[in-house]
Amino acid sequence: MKNLLFTAAFSLMATLCFAQEPAAKPIVLKNQIVEASCGTCNFGLTGKSCELAVKIDATSYFVDGTTIKDHGDSHAKDGFCNAVRKAKVSGSVVNGRFKSRSFVVQKADKAKQVQENK
Repeated sequence: MKNLLFTAAFSLMATLCFAQEPAAKPIVLKNQIVEASCGTCNFGLTGKSCELAVKIDATSYFVDGTTIKDHGDSHAKDGFCNAVRKAKVSGSVVNGRFKSRSFVVQKADKAKQVQENK
């Protein structure tokens, strides 16, 4: 009886150990060009106000390490609330947010004007 109980308990523990999903591979970028814009105005993210976001592999993330105000007037014609811009970034996604080590916005002539599509 002890052997049967021990075997059942061991089998259950082994099953639970192997049923775990592997940890998600972290997203790390180094000098990669991504789309950047206001997450609430253009990328459909939920936020309290206008906040800088990037789109990586069709998924949008708010940015930590730089702010929307660090890159000019966000409500100007080519600002982040009215245009989706390109940026060269380095950093990683941690807890659903992009932690920026480097964030350089590309020239405005490469911007895709969101306002023209409205």
